[in-house]
Amino acid sequence: MTMTTTILEVRDVTMRFGGLVANERVSMSVHGGEIFAVIGPNGAGKTTLFNAITGIYEATEGQILFDGKEIRREWSRRTSYRAIGIGLATAVVAVFAYNATDLWQGAIVEKYVYAKPFPWGEAMATLVTTMRAAGFWSTWGIAVLAFVLGRLGYGAIWHSQRRTPDLVSRAGIARTFQNIRLFAEMNLVENVLVGMDQHCTCGYWACLLRTPRFWREQAAMRVRAFEFLKFVELADAAGSLASSLPYGHQRRLEIARALATEPKLILLDEPAAGMNPAESADLMRLIRRIRDRGVTVVLIEHDMKVVMGISDRIVVLQHGKKIAEGTPEEIRTNPVCIAAYLGTEVVH
Repeated sequence: MTMTTTILEVRDVTMRFGGLVANERVSMSVHGGEIFAVIGPNGAGKTTLFNAITGIYEATEGQILFDGKEIRREWSRRTSYRAIGIGLATAVVAVFAYNATDLWQGAIVEKYVYAKPFPWGEAMATLVTTMRAAGFWSTWGIAVLAFVLGRLGYGAIWHSQRRTPDLVSRAGIARTFQNIRLFAEMNLVENVLVGMDQHCTCGYWACLLRTPRFWREQAAMRVRAFEFLKFVELADAAGSLASSLPYGHQRRLEIARALATEPKLILLDEPAAGMNPAESADLMRLIRRIRDRGVTVVLIEHDMKVVMGISDRIVVLQHGKKIAEGTPEEIRTNPVCIAAYLGTEVVH
């Protein structure tokens, strides 16, 4: 497949956790249609980099571009209205809380007469009168301050959620994990359906009321899920529980679930971990088929036979820094990479 455009670009990404620097100014470019590997010793920062790309972590510094742009929520008119609404609600609650004793006494206690209907109209009028008489700082001052704090609080929450895993997934990036994360007590089809959820077009009420449209879409999604299982060669076990699968097949199921999100780019975190040589060979064929399907592949892997056998280009990390990048042959003969893996010093 011809690789012409850059689908993923990582620019000087740094990830700090307190005093620990997990990634330091890491840069790399992944071209559309290639199989790209990220390798390095344990603790090199490979999975941390994947977490930053997929929105689990927010990079401390640097940029991550997908299809030439950052994946972030934009502040919209709807967001502004929501912020105003949160601010107003905060203001109302704050004013009532600050004047709670006077309001309760004047509007409720003094209006209540035993065995008679409660005069709601008089109570509401008393509320307004009491608040007017409370003075500026007890009413409007508190309201303005609470409105500002409520709006700023909503803005802070919104900003912290500008780049989240669900947004990254909808943009076209999928991933698997170093430790398998399947729903053990669900069957294979149901696990794949989880990955297809973001493509469900039925609204809340259609799902709640189980309308004919809902059942039609569910049937179509199950057919599609079966196709993904067939692609990873697990169709024969479609009705089995995920927990009943051997380890290598669980890896394939996780890949099928990731593909069900219909990604442009898939990140595989140590997909060959725990596999025997035969399973690793099958995995290599599967990864090539994923690439041939039009999905760009980036993988973290310690099995050098897998890495060298399928990768178009490789990046090597050590202690959170990129120390080399190139083709498999260039990496294989690079003395810096050899030193990183064998623990030897490089002679200059």
